[in-house]
Amino acid sequence: MLRMFREYAPIPRESAFSYSCPMELAEIRTYPLKAAKGIPRSSVQVLPWGLEGDRRWAVVNPLGEVFWVGEHPRLLSVSAVETPEGGLHLTAEGMGELKVPPATGDTLSPGSAGLDRAVLADADAHEWFTRLLGRPARLIWLDVSGRRTVTEEQGGLWDGPLLLVSRSSLRRLDDWIAEGAVERGEDPPGPLDIARFRPNAIIDDAEPFAEDTWTSVRIGEIDFRVSELCDRCAATLWDPTTQDHGREPLRTLAEHRRWDGKTWFGIRLVPGNLGKLRVGDEVRPG
Repeated sequence: MLRMFREYAPIPRESAFSYSCPMELAEIRTYPLKAAKGIPRSSVQVLPWGLEGDRRWAVVNPLGEVFWVGEHPRLLSVSAVETPEGGLHLTAEGMGELKVPPATGDTLSPGSAGLDRAVLADADAHEWFTRLLGRPARLIWLDVSGRRTVTEEQGGLWDGPLLLVSRSSLRRLDDWIAEGAVERGEDPPGPLDIARFRPNAIIDDAEPFAEDTWTSVRIGEIDFRVSELCDRCAATLWDPTTQDHGREPLRTLAEHRRWDGKTWFGIRLVPGNLGKLRVGDEVRPG
């Protein structure tokens, strides 16, 4: 069960914000393949379980357990684009491209929580990922009919139905990281790539961490319920471009954004109605 953040999360005083200034949806990203590169979108359909084409594919081991970035950072190098036919076009550095047809193989129940029903892709896709990762791997497609309904207690499957992140909050985090580096006698690093946080919706023009206080938000024609803040895992420690591993952002988040034993950045949203999100849509928190 997802825990409602407003029951326990301390809200920073800096998050108090007047919403008289309009905000806009700056970017939309979807992730056809879990742990792979995000795809920028100018618009996207909102479905009951999240965004169309978002996290519909995943790579699993022979037991049906989903591979994650911490064990297999090379997944970050994969570009996966859905084809009009419902398949997947795969590319990665050092690998030939592969066009995967729509998944029509056996149905399995993967071992990872939230994956209720999945269909195996073809053998060529399994072999491609096995070579990429250096261990037995299989590509699966999550059957839409197997998705659970998103409830008041549940934010959704996998990483939640939609993750919203603020550029203003990221700039504040970058400032904290730079200040910490100077205090340790180190050269300040460059800004973090927002892709580390794998957002679906990116906003700007809000006060840093103003989103902590939201209980709902309307983006364009879609009303969303804020189910919780997003607790950040070790996957954020890998640079999405170089696949290099470091201590940020979790080290600094632990100093400034830690409670309940976890670190927090971004908010999870559950759609209350269907429709389309578009870059430039007005964002109105509630």
